[in-house]
Amino acid sequence: MDRTRAWYLLVHQVPPRPLYLRAKIRQRLAKVGAVALKDAVYVLPRREDCLEDFEWIAEEARAGGGEAWICEAAFPDAKTDQALVSRFRAERESEYSALAREVRGWTRGNEDPVPRIARARKRLEDIARTDFFAAKGRGATELLIERAARNHERRRQTMKTSSKKKKANLVGRTWVTRQGVKVDRISSAWFVRRFVDPKARLRLIDPKKEEIRPGEVGFDMPGGEFTHEGDRCTLETLVRRSAVSDRALKPITEIVHDIDLKDGKFGRPETAGVAQILAGLFVANPDNDQGRLERGFALFDELYASFRQPTAGRSRSARGRSIAN
Repeated sequence: MDRTRAWYLLVHQVPPRPLYLRAKIRQRLAKVGAVALKDAVYVLPRREDCLEDFEWIAEEARAGGGEAWICEAAFPDAKTDQALVSRFRAERESEYSALAREVRGWTRGNEDPVPRIARARKRLEDIARTDFFAAKGRGATELLIERAARNHERRRQTMKTSSKKKKANLVGRTWVTRQGVKVDRISSAWFVRRFVDPKARLRLIDPKKEEIRPGEVGFDMPGGEFTHEGDRCTLETLVRRSAVSDRALKPITEIVHDIDLKDGKFGRPETAGVAQILAGLFVANPDNDQGRLERGFALFDELYASFRQPTAGRSRSARGRSIAN
């Protein structure tokens, strides 16, 4: 029997109940790339792994109270073989095309590209595993995915270089903000000390009596270089414009945003607890910005460590850093 004209057929019958069994069998058949000859008859090329796939599906059908048979078959005319090959190719080409459209549409989304690229590669592998007759589209789709991966890596490297340049311009500066610090100013000062310049000097002023001096960096105050932008709080502005990349910062910026702007935009479960701790911190230090900053630095160090697990033990404490006036 010519291998190119040999097939495995699965004939099965499943009971009406349980309801999920019929759907489960259909899903399994689709996953292994089987083509339906009619409602309960499916075909795969005569390959060892295809036979094993059919055997597992047949066992599932029988375990659910149904019946299933597997046989080896050959059609007497070449046209039937050609028609089947064309159907297999068409189904895989459709899947390659759908994946390619998804990849092309990535530029319109804001999702993190790393897991997205990983999922696309896995999907391509799954399609290729059932691409028995070299359907068109695999190479082009693979090229799209790898091009997206290279573009992301270039952007990452560019952002990394940009981040170094931006941070270098902010090192050795005095950072100025309003007295009576609360969540946005405390978290912003913590971010500066933690990610921009560990030796940054902080100066707290009354804007009605003093102004930002030449060479100083103002934040969270009128005329400051870093302040609210659109619907972003100052901490969000600092993180975005300094191009610091750290996933553990994202939940912290969301918590600070919701506490500061009170718009419930992110609705993180930790927000209420952090807000309550900060409220106690403010009450315990009513006229003591130094105390608020020191306690606030410790709080945000610990919060950052919790989001950075399992490397939380490496976090550095900002407690005890002096505030220069």
